[in-house]
Amino acid sequence: MENCIFCKILKKEIPAHFIYEGNNVSAFLDINPLNKGHVLVIPNEHYADVFNIKTEILQELIGKSQEIAKKMKEVLGADGVNLFNASGEAAEQSVPHFHLHIVPRWSGDGVNMNDWWQSKTKKISDEELQDLAIKLKI
Repeated sequence: MENCIFCKILKKEIPAHFIYEGNNVSAFLDINPLNKGHVLVIPNEHYADVFNIKTEILQELIGKSQEIAKKMKEVLGADGVNLFNASGEAAEQSVPHFHLHIVPRWSGDGVNMNDWWQSKTKKISDEELQDLAIKLKI
């Protein structure tokens, strides 16, 4: 996509600090990190979101993300990581190119995903949960 910022980064039209460049997947440091070492992992081919990315590319991307997370633990001393993706406008996707965030975490780092998560949770009855489980079963 000609106006996609991540496609421009991959073409080296916009500078980025790459930590991995493969045939199908690349990873670079986020310029607006939630924590030091925050990485974005993206497919090299443009896929807008999780709904249209090829399964084999997504599998490779997840495998590379695990490798990066392990490296964060080893090299940065991270106590844990958050992996997250937003797909679609309703999910607040900021760039229309599939990407997975890997955020290294340390105890007491000040990033509180629980505050965000708990402020957004909704109450659902057991009956509704059962109905959803039936509808979403694969």
